[in-house]
Order: sequence, then C-alpha cells, then structure tokens
Amino acid sequence: MKVPGINGIQVARRFRELQQGIPILMLTARDSVPDIVKGLDSGADDYVTKPFSFAVLLARVRALERRVAEPRTHTLRVCDLALEITQRRVFRGTREIHLTPTEFLMRHEGRVASRHAILEAVWGPSENIEDNTLDAFVRLLRWKVDENEPLN
Repeated sequence: MKVPGINGIQVARRFRELQQGIPILMLTARDSVPDIVKGLDSGADDYVTKPFSFAVLLARVRALERRVAEPRTHTLRVCDLALEITQRRVFRGTREIHLTPTEFLMRHEGRVASRHAILEAVWGPSENIEDNTLDAFVRLLRWKVDENEPLN
C-alpha cells in the first residue's frame, strides 16, 4: 500500500520520534544492501524483502512480539539527572523529582531542542503560546530539577 507524500523510511522515523515501543517491520521490494541499511537505521526492527515466505514473515512477526513483550527500562541520562521513560520517573542523583506530564521534555539525550519543537511537543501545533509562557515554564522546570544545584 502506498501512502501519498510519505515513504516507509519517513513513516519509521516519525514513529520512532513519537513512540519507541512500537515494533516496525518493513515489508518491501527494495532489496539492495543500502536500502536495507537505510530501513533499519530509520528505526525498523526488522526488514523483509519481496518475494517472501509467508511462514518466515509470521516467524518474524512472532519474534517482534517477543521483543516487545520483554520488559524494558529505558533511561535517559545527563550527568546525574536520569529520566526513566517507562516508569515516568525522574531522579537527580538519589532524589526523585515529581514532574507533571508536560514537564517530561528530555526525549533525545545529547540534542538541543528548539523553542518551536518544545512548544509543539508540550502544547501541540495548534496552540498559540507566547514566548514568555515558555520562558516561565522552563524556569519552573529548571528550579524543580536543579533546586539551586548545578549539574555535576
């Protein structure tokens, strides 16, 4: 099935940005090594090329289901600040920090988010939020996380 205006690579990347836990199996006629590498690097968990054996496809789907069923703890870290994504818990060293759902901004360790990306992630693309609202929000978040302590 073709989706107008977007290809499988773009779909996989978008799913990975939004949700880490969704298993992605690419089923495609593109069978060159660069295509397979590009598909897997875009976020696919598995890659099956046509023609394929239906029995093999079902076995790969079962394998994906097993991987998803395994409990995973995914933790993002910056210095002594840790965000346990699956448990939705945040720690600064040993101190737990209680954050609201909108305060869970630490999504991609090592990358800086633009103001626009933060506004869209927290309030959505249709909201008209003033810059000073974001500034106040970030200031409050920093206070909760730092409690006047610099990152180690």
